[in-house]
Amino acid sequence: MFTPLALVANLASEVYLSLASPAQRPLTTTAGHRRFFDVQAHRGGRGNTVENTLPSFAWGLIDGATTLELDNGITKDGHVVVWHDEEIIPAKCADTHPARPNDPDFPYVGKYIANLTLAQLRTIDCGSKRQHGYPMQLTYPGTRISTLDEVFSFVECADPQHEVLWNIESKIDARHPNRTLGVADFVARQHAAFQRSPYKDSITYQSFDWRTLVAMKEFDSTIVTSALIDDETALTPDNSATPWLAGLRLDAFPGPTLAQQVAQAAQYIGADVLSPAAESFVTPVPDPAMEGFVPFVTRKMVDEAHRLGLLVKPWTVNRMNIVEQLLEWKVDGIISDYPNVVRRLAKQQGLPTAPKFPKQRVLGCLDMHLQKQQGW
Repeated sequence: MFTPLALVANLASEVYLSLASPAQRPLTTTAGHRRFFDVQAHRGGRGNTVENTLPSFAWGLIDGATTLELDNGITKDGHVVVWHDEEIIPAKCADTHPARPNDPDFPYVGKYIANLTLAQLRTIDCGSKRQHGYPMQLTYPGTRISTLDEVFSFVECADPQHEVLWNIESKIDARHPNRTLGVADFVARQHAAFQRSPYKDSITYQSFDWRTLVAMKEFDSTIVTSALIDDETALTPDNSATPWLAGLRLDAFPGPTLAQQVAQAAQYIGADVLSPAAESFVTPVPDPAMEGFVPFVTRKMVDEAHRLGLLVKPWTVNRMNIVEQLLEWKVDGIISDYPNVVRRLAKQQGLPTAPKFPKQRVLGCLDMHLQKQQGW
């Protein structure tokens, strides 16, 4: 039996009522970058610049990404921040000083975002450490974690016509609810941030935890939602119901293949976009040109999703042979750590690509907003 999907939506509505402002900023609808093939800069373009930071989004704009893809966590005091991990890990960030003298929580690195305040997060340097898996990554020492409002403000400076699109993820751990805030808090607080921004109509809301997609869609049917999925969230080793899919079991859908069941499940929850992993976790080799490659997304999955009216935008695609295969299957977008490279191939194949934002203007806005960070 499927669980009643409206329950999580009702919870989100209750929390939102306590956050909503009686005066909302008017929004204007624009076609923006929707007319282009959707090249998404994963975490701003993690292969090129330290991830999920103002500099990464700056270079995503300069490199001509159609969409800026990013992640949200929520702090102990309720601020929506832009960061991928549930906890602040030493491989990416370093402590500088405590937020206040004799703070018992210091050091902050190693702690969960949900257990830290915004003031504590603002002291952490998350721009100095180049990741070993991304040896060409540009660092920006001293860069802090930003709130979603601050990211919107910076991008609006560089994009005054509000052309760029957004793909924003709720980082909820469905397996360990004590590590993050819950569905209701994420939906309500993220939606409030969307509503405050000039980009509300340009945002796709994505999650591996499909409960948040159901709740957001029930709360605001105008928000485009994207169902993230991979091997780990689709199935469990003992074939029990996975906690990620809002109570659904894929084997309850007609299929007949697993790939088709994935598309059918995403359509069932009302998602607008299916966003599957490009490759399976069990693949012994990383490239379809190599013998034994195991994809997660397949042509049958793409075709079934399209038949059901869903767009398909796989992640995280960092090999050209996979990009070429996905373009042959007519996917609607590609999420990559190297949006500049994917854009180049899309353009070579005759697909319409978004223009690059003026470098001087973007970097001028970046300098101004980084100086604001230094004044915190």
